[in-house]
Amino acid sequence: MNGKNGMPVETAEPVRQAGAVRSARAVPRPPRAVRPARAGADFASASVPRHLLRGVLGFGLIIGSIALVPVAGPAPLLAAPLGLVALRGCPTCWLIGLAQTVSRGRLERKCADGVCTLSRAGG
Repeated sequence: MNGKNGMPVETAEPVRQAGAVRSARAVPRPPRAVRPARAGADFASASVPRHLLRGVLGFGLIIGSIALVPVAGPAPLLAAPLGLVALRGCPTCWLIGLAQTVSRGRLERKCADGVCTLSRAGG
Protein backbone atom coordinates (compact mmCIF):
# COMPACT_ATOMS: atom_id res chain seq x y z
CA MET A 1 0.00 0.00 0.00
CA ASN A 2 1.70 3.14 -1.19
CA GLY A 3 0.80 6.76 -0.46
CA LYS A 4 0.61 9.58 -2.98
CA ASN A 5 4.40 9.98 -3.19
CA GLY A 6 5.11 6.24 -3.60
CA MET A 7 6.19 5.77 0.02
CA PRO A 8 4.73 2.84 2.00
CA VAL A 9 1.86 3.70 4.31
CA GLU A 10 1.74 2.04 7.75
CA THR A 11 -1.59 0.43 8.52
CA ALA A 12 -3.05 -1.04 11.68
CA GLU A 13 -4.79 -3.78 9.71
CA PRO A 14 -3.50 -7.33 10.07
CA VAL A 15 -1.07 -8.44 7.39
CA ARG A 16 -1.19 -12.02 6.15
CA GLN A 17 2.27 -13.56 5.76
CA ALA A 18 3.06 -17.22 5.17
CA GLY A 19 -0.34 -18.41 6.35
CA ALA A 20 -0.23 -16.50 9.65
CA VAL A 21 -1.98 -13.27 10.56
CA ARG A 22 0.32 -10.69 12.16
CA SER A 23 -0.19 -7.06 13.00
CA ALA A 24 1.66 -4.66 10.70
CA ARG A 25 3.15 -2.96 13.78
CA ALA A 26 4.10 -6.16 15.59
CA VAL A 27 7.73 -6.54 16.56
CA PRO A 28 8.93 -10.01 15.57
CA ARG A 29 10.36 -12.23 18.29
CA PRO A 30 13.98 -13.27 17.92
CA PRO A 31 14.61 -16.84 16.76
CA ARG A 32 14.94 -19.56 19.40
CA ALA A 33 18.71 -19.71 19.01
CA VAL A 34 19.03 -16.06 20.08
CA ARG A 35 16.76 -16.29 23.14
CA PRO A 36 18.47 -17.45 26.35
CA ALA A 37 17.63 -21.06 27.18
CA ARG A 38 16.11 -21.85 30.54
CA ALA A 39 18.47 -24.03 32.55
CA GLY A 40 15.68 -26.34 33.67
CA ALA A 41 12.84 -26.55 36.10
CA ASP A 42 13.74 -25.54 39.63
CA PHE A 43 11.42 -26.97 42.26
CA ALA A 44 13.66 -26.19 45.24
CA SER A 45 12.57 -24.06 48.19
CA ALA A 46 14.57 -21.52 50.16
CA SER A 47 15.17 -24.03 52.99
CA VAL A 48 14.53 -27.67 53.86
CA PRO A 49 12.04 -26.86 56.69
CA ARG A 50 10.06 -24.62 54.31
CA HIS A 51 10.02 -27.38 51.70
CA LEU A 52 8.88 -29.96 54.26
CA LEU A 53 6.11 -27.57 55.38
CA ARG A 54 4.94 -27.26 51.77
CA GLY A 55 4.92 -31.06 51.55
CA VAL A 56 2.87 -31.47 54.73
CA LEU A 57 0.41 -28.85 53.49
CA GLY A 58 0.17 -30.31 49.98
CA PHE A 59 -0.11 -33.97 50.95
CA GLY A 60 -2.44 -33.06 53.82
CA LEU A 61 -4.83 -31.22 51.51
CA ILE A 62 -4.84 -34.02 48.93
CA ILE A 63 -5.26 -36.86 51.44
CA GLY A 64 -7.77 -34.89 53.52
CA SER A 65 -9.89 -34.01 50.50
CA ILE A 66 -10.09 -37.68 49.46
CA ALA A 67 -10.69 -38.91 53.02
CA LEU A 68 -13.55 -36.46 53.58
CA VAL A 69 -15.53 -37.50 50.49
CA PRO A 70 -17.56 -40.22 52.35
CA VAL A 71 -18.42 -37.75 55.12
CA ALA A 72 -19.02 -34.47 53.26
CA GLY A 73 -19.64 -35.52 49.67
CA PRO A 74 -17.65 -34.28 46.67
CA ALA A 75 -17.18 -30.69 47.98
CA PRO A 76 -13.87 -31.40 49.79
CA LEU A 77 -12.33 -32.45 46.46
CA LEU A 78 -12.06 -28.73 45.71
CA ALA A 79 -9.11 -28.65 48.14
CA ALA A 80 -7.10 -31.16 46.09
CA PRO A 81 -5.96 -28.60 43.48
CA LEU A 82 -4.70 -26.39 46.32
CA GLY A 83 -2.60 -29.33 47.49
CA LEU A 84 -1.14 -29.68 43.99
CA VAL A 85 -0.27 -25.97 44.01
CA ALA A 86 1.52 -26.42 47.35
CA LEU A 87 3.47 -29.36 45.87
CA ARG A 88 4.26 -27.30 42.75
CA GLY A 89 2.56 -29.74 40.44
CA CYS A 90 2.67 -33.30 41.65
CA PRO A 91 4.22 -35.47 44.37
CA THR A 92 7.13 -36.28 42.06
CA CYS A 93 7.78 -32.55 41.53
CA TRP A 94 7.84 -32.12 45.30
CA LEU A 95 10.35 -34.97 45.68
CA ILE A 96 12.58 -33.49 42.97
CA GLY A 97 12.38 -30.16 44.78
CA LEU A 98 13.34 -31.83 48.05
CA ALA A 99 16.44 -33.32 46.43
CA GLN A 100 17.29 -29.94 44.87
CA THR A 101 16.79 -28.14 48.19
CA VAL A 102 18.98 -30.60 50.10
CA SER A 103 21.75 -30.57 47.47
CA ARG A 104 21.69 -26.81 46.78
CA GLY A 105 25.17 -25.46 47.27
CA ARG A 106 26.61 -28.91 47.91
CA LEU A 107 26.61 -30.33 44.40
CA GLU A 108 27.71 -28.79 41.14
CA ARG A 109 27.13 -29.91 37.57
CA LYS A 110 30.02 -29.37 35.15
CA CYS A 111 29.69 -29.93 31.42
CA ALA A 112 32.61 -30.13 29.01
CA ASP A 113 32.77 -31.58 25.49
CA GLY A 114 29.19 -32.80 25.69
CA VAL A 115 29.79 -34.80 28.88
CA CYS A 116 28.24 -33.61 32.15
CA THR A 117 29.42 -34.71 35.59
CA LEU A 118 28.11 -34.12 39.08
CA SER A 119 30.64 -33.32 41.78
CA ARG A 120 30.95 -31.58 45.12
CA ALA A 121 30.83 -27.81 44.91
CA GLY A 122 34.21 -26.13 45.11
CA GLY A 123 36.02 -29.38 44.45
